[in-house]
This record gives sequence, structure tokens and C-alpha cells, in this order.
Amino acid sequence: MQKILLAILLAGVGASAAAAQEKVKVDPARVDAAVKAAFPTAPADWQPRLVPDETMRLCSAHNNSPPAAISEQIQAREKARIEYPADGKLVGDWKAGEKLAQSGYGLRFTDYPPRGANGGNCYACHQVSPQEVSYGTIGPSLVQYGKLRKFGEADAKAVYERIYSPHATFPCSNMPRFGVNKVLTIDQIKDLVALLMSPDSPVNK
Repeated sequence: MQKILLAILLAGVGASAAAAQEKVKVDPARVDAAVKAAFPTAPADWQPRLVPDETMRLCSAHNNSPPAAISEQIQAREKARIEYPADGKLVGDWKAGEKLAQSGYGLRFTDYPPRGANGGNCYACHQVSPQEVSYGTIGPSLVQYGKLRKFGEADAKAVYERIYSPHATFPCSNMPRFGVNKVLTIDQIKDLVALLMSPDSPVNK
């Protein structure tokens, strides 16, 4: 009798787990309406931020796991959107980059109208230097990033591109497109490159 009851119980648990795994279909129009309704007082220049561009539309449509053909489309489009410094120099000032990495200022309702430069808020997702005791773990640790790559020029360019538009390297990445979305300027991105790629930076000590 106990075995029968246990079998019934386990069957019920299995059925509940299977039901929980079923994907619920949601009307995209209802989602768009809910997003718009959530920001009724947003300024006019904020409204475009509520509309996904083609890259984000495709990532959402494929739950951030697009098939190979779509991934290639995303990479090609985002690669073409990267703007490089006019002077050809990709590495700026690591001290300025450290301040950017620590700053989460910008693009919030409380930061409008802007009263300062946007920050990168890098520590929200990465361990950037071993001295930092509080950091996020959504992204990989960046400790000794440049040192492990022997401070190579090609790696500095890769860092610049990943900050400007990470989708050019990793389609549907969780990392923001700091350059494409004009969150950071080209000079600010150069300073973040310096933070990761300069021998004197605390990242590489």
C-alpha cells in the first residue's frame, strides 16, 4: 500500500514538473503595451528606448539563443556599427577607466536631466581588480586580463569592440552595447580598454 501511495505521489510530482516546463505563449502586443504603460511619464527622448532594434528583436524572438544563420546576421550587423577612434589609438587613461568602472551614473530617471558623464558600472557584473571586494558575477572575472594576454594590440582591439558592441562577438550577449547605444563615448571606451590592458592598471597587478 505504501509503495502504491509513493508511486502516485511521485507521478503527481512528475506531472507538476512537466507542466512547469511548458512554455506559456504570450501575445507580443500585450507585452509591448505593458512596457509602454510602465513608463507613462517618460520624456519624449526616452521613447525610442522602449522600442527594440533589429538585434534585440531577434534576440528576444529566439530567447537569446538564435540559430547559426541569425547569429551570423547579428554579428555582421553589429560589427558594421562599431566606430573606431579617429586617431587610431584604442588605449586611453586607465585611471579614468577605473572611475568609469566604479560609476553607475546615467540613464536612470533620477539622472534626468543629465548632471554628469555616464559611467560603465562594470563592477555590477565583473570582478575587475583583485582589490575590489564587492562585484557582480554575471560576467567573467577580468582580473589580470591584459597580463594574461601579454598586453597584445589585437587583444586591446577585441576589448574595444566588445565594449562598443558585445553582440559583434557574442550574439545576444547580456552585456550592454555601450558604444552602439551611446551610453559611453569613444574616449570613455578607450579609458576602459586601458583599465584592462595597461600594465600599471590595478587589474593587472
